[in-house]
Amino acid sequence: MESLYILLAWVVGIILVLFCGKALKVPFKLALKLLFNSLLGGMVIIVINFFGQFINFHISLNFFSALIVGTLGLPGVILLIILKFML
Repeated sequence: MESLYILLAWVVGIILVLFCGKALKVPFKLALKLLFNSLLGGMVIIVINFFGQFINFHISLNFFSALIVGTLGLPGVILLIILKFML
């Protein structure tokens, strides 16, 4: 009888680990996607700054601007350009 309780505890423990693993998998995937898009956004800002040097245009490259471009994509680039001209 005691071994049955031990086996049941192991099964419940494994099921809990699987559920917790699945619960943490989704936010981790989202964080990785956001990080990848932010790095891609940073590269876009670098390209804009490279071509913008010919017309004296520069967007500062920092975590927030890369995050905006990485999250919003092309509208984020347009938003940063508009903000640069407004401020």
